[in-house]
Amino acid sequence: MSATRKITNTKSRASASTAFTRFRMYVKETWRLGIILFGLSLCVVAIGWKVGLLQLTQRDFLQDQGDNRAIRTLPIEASRGLIFDRNGEPLAVSTPVISITVNPSKIVENPNDIRRLANALDMNPDALISTIENKKGSSFYYVKRRLAPAEAAPVKAMRIPHVTLIPEYQRFYPQGEVAAHLVGFSNIDNVGQEGMELTYEEHLQGVPGKRQIIQDRRQNIIEEIRTIQTASDGGNVNLSIDFRLQNLAYKELKAEFIKRRAKSATLVMLDVETGEVLAMANQPSYNPNNKSNISDFGVLRNRAVTDVFEPGSTVKAFTIAAALESGVFEADTIVETSPGWWMVRGHTIQDIHNYGTLTVGKVITKSSNVGTSKIALEIGPEPIRDVLDRVGFGRDTGTGFPGERAGLLPSPRRWSAIETATLSYGYGLSVTALQLAQAYSVIADGGIRKPVSLVRLSEEDVDALPRERVLSASISSQLKEMLETVVDPQRGGSAREARVPFFKVAGKTGTAHVVGERGYEDNLHNSLFAGMIPASDPKIVVVVVINEPKGDEHYGGQVAAPVFSRVASGAMRLLNVPPDDLPVGQTLLASGGDE
Repeated sequence: MSATRKITNTKSRASASTAFTRFRMYVKETWRLGIILFGLSLCVVAIGWKVGLLQLTQRDFLQDQGDNRAIRTLPIEASRGLIFDRNGEPLAVSTPVISITVNPSKIVENPNDIRRLANALDMNPDALISTIENKKGSSFYYVKRRLAPAEAAPVKAMRIPHVTLIPEYQRFYPQGEVAAHLVGFSNIDNVGQEGMELTYEEHLQGVPGKRQIIQDRRQNIIEEIRTIQTASDGGNVNLSIDFRLQNLAYKELKAEFIKRRAKSATLVMLDVETGEVLAMANQPSYNPNNKSNISDFGVLRNRAVTDVFEPGSTVKAFTIAAALESGVFEADTIVETSPGWWMVRGHTIQDIHNYGTLTVGKVITKSSNVGTSKIALEIGPEPIRDVLDRVGFGRDTGTGFPGERAGLLPSPRRWSAIETATLSYGYGLSVTALQLAQAYSVIADGGIRKPVSLVRLSEEDVDALPRERVLSASISSQLKEMLETVVDPQRGGSAREARVPFFKVAGKTGTAHVVGERGYEDNLHNSLFAGMIPASDPKIVVVVVINEPKGDEHYGGQVAAPVFSRVASGAMRLLNVPPDDLPVGQTLLASGGDE
């Protein structure tokens, strides 16, 4: 009995111990689970707190960061302003093109995409892969620029990841080399580099706009969001030139340039009334649409404003103007030029022929160096220099054209006799073709000097032009009459090649030796002619300069005067100027008629 009770007690104690052990294990597991749950609750609270904090304090920052990974701001290309001639003929236009770009750091991982791109653009795939590998640290690279939209269409259709098509504008010059030196050109980024493209860069250059888009990870545009700023196209420019006259001048100048195998050539045509440049041509020229073949960058210069030369006998008209102003000489004052040469302090001044006894007017007709020198030494150098300064020598014309030079008008403290003599017939000073044209326009306009313009002037602009009287009307009229005799063989003139049928012409030839390594070269010359037409009421002034013509002929009357004649004749027809030298008894036929 006691043994049985003992066994029962033992079982009870074992059962109680087991229950207690189970309870302890339960409590222990529950405690662990509670800790885990508590920890998880803390994490949720912490995350919630952080998210709430970010939403409250850094919402804008995070929104921007998200947008930066999906929203892009892209430029909207602005079109560069157009350049026209005075009648609206386009000289420089902008055409839409497409540029192909890639992200080298991304696309380098997909050489097959690079090969597809190269094949679509007719490029060497291996060379393009090598180039992109070399630029894999960059995020932007131009594969090809300025493709026609049709050429870029296959690339667009392929939708290759990390390849972007950027719309741009390309400059095109419809008239090519005919107006190249005046219009100039812009570079691949549409920034003016030469000519009027550079002069009016700020006016022509537009202001790009901005737009926002959504892109996917392959940089494909998913959605256009908004336009932040619209693009503002550049302003247009109307040049003063008349393309009809420009084309005529270019054609005739080029023909003479080739015929004479000259080093270079220049022609300038001015409107006498307004000072506008109606034509400005140079040789050699270049094609602004394809400059890849240019080896000599000197060909880019607009020689009419950048190149200076000694004007030779074309200056004699202004020496005579100074003589007439002095009161010492009249148009019919006698000047002795025999025996055709004259010694001045050990230097010989010589004429082509012995002209004998001449009047002051005939000194211009015959272009006598001896006669001009004697007149100059009689009145002194200062009156001559003063006239040259007043008509515009030694100062730029104010066009603002890049690289324009003012030339050189000497002003020594003491003038030697030979310096005075040579100045009187165009040596010892330097001018540009545009300056010479402006100076002759003073004579043509009755002694009035006005600014030169390369842009078209409105009627209001013309009315507001500053006009300065620098020569008297009487002296200008006398000079015109003298210059008419130069072109009239019946009055002893030697520039018969400058004549224009049915029109009176007034002008002056010039032939100047060129300075070489050993001083003035006997066999190198610049041939010049400066003239106005119609002489009775000049409408235009034309200056022609042929630099270093080769062959037997080199005088201005032989080389430059014929170019003047052909250009002036065509200009009178194009400008519809009535003749002023019809034969006696002949009248001008009226245009039109009875219906």
